[in-house]
Amino acid sequence: MRETFLPFSTPTIEDAEINEVVDSLKSGWITTGPKVKRFEEAFKAYVGAPYAIPLSSATAGLHVTLLALGIKEGDEIITTPMTFASTVSMIILCGATPVLADIEPGTLNIDPARIREKITPRTRAVIPVHFAGQSCDMDPIFALAREHNLTVIEDAAHAAGTEYKGRRIGSLDSISIFSFHPNKNITTGEGGMVCTADEALAEEISLLKFHGMSREAWKRFAASGTPNYDILLPGFKYNMMDIQAAIGIHQLPKLDNFIQKRTEIATYYNREFADVAELALPAYAPYDQRHAWHLYTPLVRIEKLDIDRDQFMAELKKHNIGSGLHYKAIHHHPYYRDHLGIADSDLPVATYASERILSLPLFPKMTKEDAADVVTAVKAVIAAHRCTR
Repeated sequence: MRETFLPFSTPTIEDAEINEVVDSLKSGWITTGPKVKRFEEAFKAYVGAPYAIPLSSATAGLHVTLLALGIKEGDEIITTPMTFASTVSMIILCGATPVLADIEPGTLNIDPARIREKITPRTRAVIPVHFAGQSCDMDPIFALAREHNLTVIEDAAHAAGTEYKGRRIGSLDSISIFSFHPNKNITTGEGGMVCTADEALAEEISLLKFHGMSREAWKRFAASGTPNYDILLPGFKYNMMDIQAAIGIHQLPKLDNFIQKRTEIATYYNREFADVAELALPAYAPYDQRHAWHLYTPLVRIEKLDIDRDQFMAELKKHNIGSGLHYKAIHHHPYYRDHLGIADSDLPVATYASERILSLPLFPKMTKEDAADVVTAVKAVIAAHRCTR
């Protein structure tokens, strides 16, 4: 057994990020300032988006995007049950109704055929989530959107660096919302980015994210600025800070290398677990895409073991191996189960995955020895709890 605990994830923060944060602290620009603008421009160029709006989180980005689109009570938004709660919570907080469409086995991405079944006259938008860093099949989703006059909002929290048919997520004909939480492929501590080709929407989101103010603080107080401003609409306090962007400025150039390291570990896992009947491994989508490998999420076939998924994770911890739960399906959380009234039989694929899924350690600083320890521990737990009946 390992002598030290291996966490499920940890960010790769190096001297360049640390020095840039220190420079921000010394400069006097701690909140939104010139480094946020630098990060915005760099990210916009990386994904190929005409407009990018940095925010305090992806959750904030989704909230103001829905408001900017005029989503309101009586509207329906179709999304996946295999996502973090914020995807659905923001729909509810805008007064709309989330409608959950089941997922594909293997990729665990939303199933376009199930989306079609959920469309009604009240449907306004679809929010596909690029689960674990693998792109959803966007062409049929865009076709449905055109047919029914729907807006496509990509929850790209897992998808910085993901590509679909040769194009980076963030450059497609949609709105894309990225996360820079510490366990994501790049981080700003906390933070998010909305990418769009719609100039008017970008302007509305920019106003909503900072009090509806016509000028952000650094533009007003810089030497070339003026302290006067106007409030153009009621807004929120969702702006990214320079001390966050200082990290992102140096994380972004490392993203492709981070993805390469993640891919190497995921490939190793796939090879080592290929013959383990008690695991269902993540499947590659059949279309051309670049998987960013934000997560590695096998399903534990609990029907072949004498323990359940939660007990499996507890057993891994005894071997000093951490794990994560991404995700318990939305309809398995008490609030959404009670308020949405969804039965397990309504979402059979998501229900099956929700009871079996876990995330194994996957981050760029992992060594080959770390990955081997994970494999050894997983196989040891399975060997100790394999059903003999």
